[in-house]
Amino acid sequence: MNALAIIAEDDSEIVEILDAYMTREGFRTVRAADGKTAIDLHLVLKPDLMLLDVTMPRLDGWEVLAEIRRRGDTPVIMITALDKDIDRLQGLRIGADDYIVKPFNPIEVVARAKAVLRRAGLGNAAGVLRVSRLTIDLDSYQARVEANGENKAVPLTLTEFRLLAHMARAPMKVFARGELVDACLPGGDALDRTVDSHVSNLRRKLELAGAPGMLSGVRGVGYRLAAEQ
Repeated sequence: MNALAIIAEDDSEIVEILDAYMTREGFRTVRAADGKTAIDLHLVLKPDLMLLDVTMPRLDGWEVLAEIRRRGDTPVIMITALDKDIDRLQGLRIGADDYIVKPFNPIEVVARAKAVLRRAGLGNAAGVLRVSRLTIDLDSYQARVEANGENKAVPLTLTEFRLLAHMARAPMKVFARGELVDACLPGGDALDRTVDSHVSNLRRKLELAGAPGMLSGVRGVGYRLAAEQ
């Protein structure tokens, strides 16, 4: 499963635990430390699932959930220390798909996340990655961009496709050149400057297809694939 999940939680230890277990089970994850960031990421990334704490800075989980429900039907699992029945009913009334009380078993969280996605009809999207207007089909090795009312194919080499798919599994993460070499390039083709050349070609092709600015460099670190702002 390559579903994208936003983990909206301000406790860094809890985020690390959830991120580790979700990633291990094949989820792509993005983190939000406050409610406003969670809403912004939801709008840009269009995730398959959101794990949402209630007591967060800037906007609380109830406000975030209400806004998400105004936008659509993204599955949302509330994960909170609020364990009273009135809190649970509040979450379900606003539109949460599930409600998990802290402390929790992370294995159970993953299992319930998969169950929510199955109920939402998203359990079979294992071969497709989506980042904003970019769609990557892992089975057919094709990438397409929605631009100006068209769905344009991006003509990629195998190495370019591997780089794009690898970064799309963790949108907004900065990947070091060495990490991209290890993950995407064959053994003899393993120089940092080779990565730079492939990424440069990939960025140009994305721009030509109508997705400028999605692939960017971070000076002294590496590269990042991020949805357009």
